This record gives sequence, C-alpha cells and structure tokens, in this order.
Amino acid sequence: MPELRKDPVIGRWVIIATERAKRPSDFAKTRTEVKASFCPFCEGNEDKTPPEILSYRKVGTEPNGKGWWIRVVPNKFPALRSEEPIVRTGEGMYDKMNGVGAHEVVIESPNHNLTLADFDIHHVEEVLWAYRDRFLDLSNDERFRYILIFKNHGAEAGATLDHTHSQIIALPIVPKRVKEELEGSLAYYEYKERCVFCDMLTQETKDNLRVVDENASFISFLPFASRFPFETWILPRVHESHFANIQKNGVVDLSRILKTTMLKLKIALDDPPYNIMVHTTPCRETKSMYYHWHLEIMPKLTKVAGFEWGTGFYINPTPPEDAAKFLRTIEVNV
Repeated sequence: MPELRKDPVIGRWVIIATERAKRPSDFAKTRTEVKASFCPFCEGNEDKTPPEILSYRKVGTEPNGKGWWIRVVPNKFPALRSEEPIVRTGEGMYDKMNGVGAHEVVIESPNHNLTLADFDIHHVEEVLWAYRDRFLDLSNDERFRYILIFKNHGAEAGATLDHTHSQIIALPIVPKRVKEELEGSLAYYEYKERCVFCDMLTQETKDNLRVVDENASFISFLPFASRFPFETWILPRVHESHFANIQKNGVVDLSRILKTTMLKLKIALDDPPYNIMVHTTPCRETKSMYYHWHLEIMPKLTKVAGFEWGTGFYINPTPPEDAAKFLRTIEVNV
C-alpha cells in the first residue's frame, strides 16, 4: 500500500509509492528512450489494461473491447489506491497517512501515432469532456481534497509510454504547491479586492506583448515571470474558480485555443517534450472570488539543476516577449 509522509520542516507531503517500487540497482542504469514494440493503449489491446472506468465508443460496442475513441482506466501501477479509509498516524515526531487516492489514465485516442496537437477540434473537445466527467465523479468521494489533471509528453517530461495519454490523481490532502498559489491569490485579493488572474488578463490584453492566441472565452499567453522558455498559460476570460464548472461553449473555445497553442509549440520547437497541468480550486471549497482556474503548459527545454533546487529561483534564457512574438508568427489552421 502506498504511504504519504509529511516533511516536518515545510509541510510538504511525499508519496512513498510502493506499487512502483524499484531496487537501488535500477537507478544506476543509463536511461534512454525505448520505442516499445507492444503498446497496451492501442486498440485491440484492451485486455492488457485494467477494466475501463469510462469510455466514449461506437454504439453497440462492448466495454473493454474495440470501438472506442477515448478510454479511462485505472493506472496499472498507481501512486495511490482507493480501497481503504484514510488512516492518519504518527511515528515519533513524524506524520503520515496511508496512500488513499485515485490514479487514472485517460487514453486520448486509439491511434498510437497522434498527439494532442494532431487531433481535430472535436476530438480535443472529447478529451476535455472526459477530464470533466472523471473530475466530477472523483469529487463525489469525500476522502479526496484535490484532483490534478496532467499530461506528460515525451520521456524527458516523464512519459513512460509513447501513446498519447493524460493522467488524473485524486489526493486526500491539498498539496503545498497548490496552497501557495491559493494563499498568494488570496493575499492579492485582500489587498486590491480583485482577482490577480483577472488583472493578468486585463494587463496581457492591453500590452499584447506575450499573447499567443485568444478567442471569446479564453486567452493563451506567456506569463510575465515565466519560469521556463515558452511556458504558456491558458485562462478563461470570465472569472471561474472550478474547472469542473466549464460548460459546452467553454469546452468548444478551450479545445480550439488548446489545439492552436499546442500546434504552434509543436511546429516552433519540433515536437518538444512537455507537461500540461490543470490548476483548479480544491474539491471541498465553494466558489472563490480570488482564484481563477487555468491550464499551464511547460515545454521541457531546460533542466532544473542545483541552483533552482537550492533557491527556488528559475533561470529562463528566453524572454517571454520574444517567445510569444515567435509563436504569433506561426500560422496554423485548426
């Protein structure tokens, strides 16, 4: 059973993932990206994954068989497990709890060779609906406090399989990184009585120096203090704290701007490895006037090394204004 342990100095929780246990010798091997000859996510290999939780499939086809265009399955090697109640215990001065949570995989397409940037707009919409469906269902479990939707693309970004997929992890605690963002947003709101993200939207629209794309519902831009080259955020124009409250028009517009942004990044950077994360309000919190849900896209173009780990500072060699200007020159049809 996985276990969560709390750092007593800064309050950060760590998952000790026993389901993914490695021997010390495993870490000494040279890591190279291996193109697997067999893929459990491809159509026809449904019996090689755990039974599906959700699928969008052709009428008349059977669950866990062919005929799907999106499948959601439990992760075969989960970081957390959902079978038990939460048990909080102490070990001397240390706090820990059993590794209760959920860990799911969203298999975004039966086609092994397509990426998110390659999907047509309707298929991107379907991926977003799958995110929302699973988010709402997991939110009904009172044990879960935060749900993270994220995508790793490429070995350097943490993907262990080439086949395009996303992951969803439900946690019994609100992570420290999320708390810091919430606390910073609240401090700004208490000082100015405005949402910091809404102010960002106003500023970025006015300056138009870091905007990549925009439509009626969303804006895609590089943040002023970008941590990494070509780091890109997508924010809804209308204030909303919960991703799960997105409606049909929002999904349509988000799919279009996400597709456009990812295609520009793919062309500009030659299909880079990247991470995508959905930042949203914790499950048990009501509508917030100070927090604004959004997507963060982080191409893996530089490495985080000793200075960054030791200080929390990031060194970004590419000004976001230059990166945004370059992305705007790339014309795409979506």
